Amino acid sequence: MSADARLQGLTSWNADWSGLRVAVLGLSMTGFSVADTLTELGADVLVLSESAEEEYARLLPVIGARLELGPLAEVPSALRDFEPEVVIASPGFPPSHPVIRWVQESGIALWGDVELAWRVRDKVTRPDGTPADWVLITGTNGKTTTTQLTATLLVEGGLRAAPCGNIGVPVLDAVRDPAGFDVLVVELSSHQLWYIGQSHLEGQLVPYSSVCLNLADDHLVWHGSARAYRDAKAQVYRNTRVACVYNKADEATMRMVEEADVIEGARAIGFDLGIPGPSDLGVVDGLLVDRAFLDDRRRSALELTTLHDLEEAGLAAPHIVQNILAASALARSLGVEPEAIHSALQKFRLDAHRIQVIARHAGITWVDDSKATNPHAAASSLRAYPGAVWVVGGDLKGVDIAELVADVGVTARAAVVIGVDRAPVVAAFERHAPAVPVFEVDAGDTGQVMTRVVEIAAGIAGDEGTVLLAPAAASFDQFSGYADRGHRFAEAVRDWIDRGSADDAGGPHPAL
Repeated sequence: MSADARLQGLTSWNADWSGLRVAVLGLSMTGFSVADTLTELGADVLVLSESAEEEYARLLPVIGARLELGPLAEVPSALRDFEPEVVIASPGFPPSHPVIRWVQESGIALWGDVELAWRVRDKVTRPDGTPADWVLITGTNGKTTTTQLTATLLVEGGLRAAPCGNIGVPVLDAVRDPAGFDVLVVELSSHQLWYIGQSHLEGQLVPYSSVCLNLADDHLVWHGSARAYRDAKAQVYRNTRVACVYNKADEATMRMVEEADVIEGARAIGFDLGIPGPSDLGVVDGLLVDRAFLDDRRRSALELTTLHDLEEAGLAAPHIVQNILAASALARSLGVEPEAIHSALQKFRLDAHRIQVIARHAGITWVDDSKATNPHAAASSLRAYPGAVWVVGGDLKGVDIAELVADVGVTARAAVVIGVDRAPVVAAFERHAPAVPVFEVDAGDTGQVMTRVVEIAAGIAGDEGTVLLAPAAASFDQFSGYADRGHRFAEAVRDWIDRGSADDAGGPHPAL
């Protein structure tokens, strides 16, 4: 049997995977889940990585895999000598990587962890013997929140559902969970979607429903162009069976649905903050309503929740409402009743660092949206808090910030610029928003960056002002991640408040 023919037949946990030579690129959480799965299946596994956490390196030989540590700037001889039948790459490896190019030029099958998970998804099945349905979620922004929301709504509706994928739990771990699920809610990055697009298996990855929340330039260095990034995101709709959910306010997502090769009978379901048409979800007189999943959708609508209730739960920012509508559409496609959606939203709370109010003191509201790692996300935050003192900057990842500054940066009271890419941010303000005061914080001692930011911002915000950390950039230039950046911002705010309280003769300590 040829290698291609054998791979075409490997579409079940119960298929014969024994002896299949698989090279795994990268030993992160995802890479280890791939190696662990394949060794359990009896494959011959070689893991290649430039570095490895001690625990993963120690466990690999225990589970029966081999590890080659060393540079991957060129194709290692160990990989050539292994003559892999399949290479499964962690999503950090871009299409331009020398090893990925070698794999493709050599005609070797190239998978990501998501394709492997789909092939073995029947390891644990539902009582009727079928594997869990998959719901796919992507977008430049809002993926994690929408994934969490969708899983929460499904569970409230009585389904066994698990969020997984780019949200932090490898899909393979969810597939192999002995508890089993009715639905896997899979968050997918553009990197993972690019790898899905490399699959040549007919009918591979057939989601129940899917959504691309929005599209804006991001990860352009990884993909090589905005078009390539867009095409990767569009993979989310391929082979969708029931509902292709799209953002009516973002024409790019509508075009993706129009161009998608879907299963016959799949419906296009729109959402936005306006009055919905038939087959849409939207907002009418302060009510979030569904006009898609009911019999008389031309003349009636189903109430899901109210903007008032969302405001009380801290979920009323416009972009969060859009995420709620998208998640509700996905949940409704799986039969979750409106009452369950309303009940779940009363209890749901956003994760830290997502438009999170961390303190109110001396007339200033401090907001941490460190998760706004690109201009599109930052624009949503700025629209939610017009006139804020904007803390912006970091590693721009090759994205031009000028359009963001011209569109919504002009509404800021002032800008406090951080990060290694300060020059293009400052230049954008000089050109497009010259009336907005700009203050730079030198990279210097990264441990003191946020202390200086808070001191500057507090002096500008005045009474009843807002300071918004929405960097529109990645964080790894100065911090270990967006969470670290947000934590340091919050700590600096608390220190500033404590210093002010110490100077206040007998005044009460503020509640945080």
